Amino acid sequence: MKQEIFDFLSDIEKNNNRVWFAENKQRYENCKENMLIDFKEIYNQLAESDALEPMKAYRIYRDVRFSKDKLPYKTNFSMYVGRLQPQNRGGYYLQIEPGKSFVGGGFWGPNAEDLLRIREEIALDNELVQILNEPTFKSFYGEIQGESLKTAPKGFDKNHDRIELLRLKQFLFTKSFSDEEVLASDFNRKVVEAFDKLRPFFEYMSDVLTTNSNGERRF
Repeated sequence: MKQEIFDFLSDIEKNNNRVWFAENKQRYENCKENMLIDFKEIYNQLAESDALEPMKAYRIYRDVRFSKDKLPYKTNFSMYVGRLQPQNRGGYYLQIEPGKSFVGGGFWGPNAEDLLRIREEIALDNELVQILNEPTFKSFYGEIQGESLKTAPKGFDKNHDRIELLRLKQFLFTKSFSDEEVLASDFNRKVVEAFDKLRPFFEYMSDVLTTNSNGERRF
């Protein structure tokens, strides 16, 4: 990762307008090209141990049509890589921004059918809790994140031992990195290692979402 990328992102945060961006378009193009080199390196390393969909690098241009915030540009570079479906589920996210860089992964918006299937499995056994409480995983990612219902989902006991997990509508994990870590020569490797740590969680979810409640394969 290059210091020039952070410098550009810091500048665009202070000058988030089309006139400044037009005057600095070549800086942006250079940063984007360097950023894509890192993104592709991370993708290729990750692909050595996981089956992946094509990488998506997000545009810096914001869609302001339905937003109260009319600033035209994002102040970060980011990428997303989904795991190859239908057998594999989950996805990896990386965002680079001064003071706000992080990796993340999980399930942002599972559909109603998948969410019900996940809840059925959580209610049935303790396997997900064991994965989340594994010491290395927990010390790195901490607690699971995401929006949740205020009450028990329909059809589930409000006094269930795992009610906090059953109420979740999203299943997300994030890990922040300091600017110094991002600029270090081994940052891409650390990103891949962070993504690898999500694999037990993803394998559990993949197994759940490719079987029915009787354990029979759906795909």
